Amino acid sequence: MQPEKPSFFSTRFIQFLGGRNTLFLLILILLLGLIIFIFDLVSFVFYPMQVLLANVVLPVILATIGYYLFRPLLQLLMRMKIPKIWGILIIFLGLIGLITLLIVLVFPFLKTQLTNLIQDFPQYFKKLVIDADMFLRTSIFSSYYLNLEFDVEKLMQQLPENIGNTLQNAVGGVANGIGKVISTLTGLILAIVTVPFILFYLLKDGEKLPQYILNLLPPRMREDAHQVMKDADKQISAYIQGQILVAICIGCMVFIGFLIIGMDYALLLGVLAMITSVVPYLGPIIAITPAAVIAIGTAPFMLVKLAVVWTVVQLVEGKFISPQIMGKSLHIHPITIIFVLLTAGSLFGVPGVILGIPGYALLKVLITHMYKLFKRRYNRHETELNHHYD
Repeated sequence: MQPEKPSFFSTRFIQFLGGRNTLFLLILILLLGLIIFIFDLVSFVFYPMQVLLANVVLPVILATIGYYLFRPLLQLLMRMKIPKIWGILIIFLGLIGLITLLIVLVFPFLKTQLTNLIQDFPQYFKKLVIDADMFLRTSIFSSYYLNLEFDVEKLMQQLPENIGNTLQNAVGGVANGIGKVISTLTGLILAIVTVPFILFYLLKDGEKLPQYILNLLPPRMREDAHQVMKDADKQISAYIQGQILVAICIGCMVFIGFLIIGMDYALLLGVLAMITSVVPYLGPIIAITPAAVIAIGTAPFMLVKLAVVWTVVQLVEGKFISPQIMGKSLHIHPITIIFVLLTAGSLFGVPGVILGIPGYALLKVLITHMYKLFKRRYNRHETELNHHYD
């Protein structure tokens, strides 16, 4: 009696793809792509939904960041036998007090420093250009530099005029796009007003959200989906909490270091370093640029002291602070981080640069888990196929 000829769905290739169900899934994906193509042709129908998402995304992201920042504190208060609602109210009162303290004590001083820096920056820049010109004229590159016939005096004379034209064009652009500016400002204000309400309900019912999502899924998918959400929650929590703590530490170290060496605008530069440090690799470059201009404009030796402070800060942050706070939770190679920042920045601008790394981390969790499911399915079908032909 001859063995039964295997059907189309039991061939090695189809079994490798996952069998009948996977083949149907591939056809479904193809149909889904066709549907997306058709919907793209009538995308104007979905413009109201696009506007809705554009207005909702920012407050949701801000509230999510606040949720992961304050969730450990809320859990600590609950372990102290404080009811959750009272714990949330305590957090909100503390947050309001902190913001009020910053507005009353810190922001006026920062505003004064920023105003003075804007007034003094042309002088710093002028001295930087003159010093660079003198250095190049006496360096080994002097012959090449003199051939360029670069007129520093003419540049300095034209600098105020160029700055005035730039400001005039900027004012004109703002005047022409005043409607868009008002719309953006209104959306930002509404987002800020909405964030506390979203944050309140996230802190109150955020732990119930994963279970609610799992209940919407088929029972056989719930275990895998639960693991994906658990890993994603761990990645987001580690990144947000760790990055904020690292940024605060960097800002404090830069401020203290600049105070020690007598750098002007130490607080303003420390705050700038704290804000930009949330962007890996690019942030320190952005933060040190105005500091270097101010140092050169102050005194040549100040640049050496700036380099020493910045090197110490980067070493302490890279060798002690980040490993202790961040650990290796993201497992992302530095080259990958650079590519992600460049791509996300090109696609989405500043929000893409800020959210690109955590977004990539979440995508990596999802793809890694899907690959594990595929490999498990493939190994199962490979075993079944070997038993069939044995």
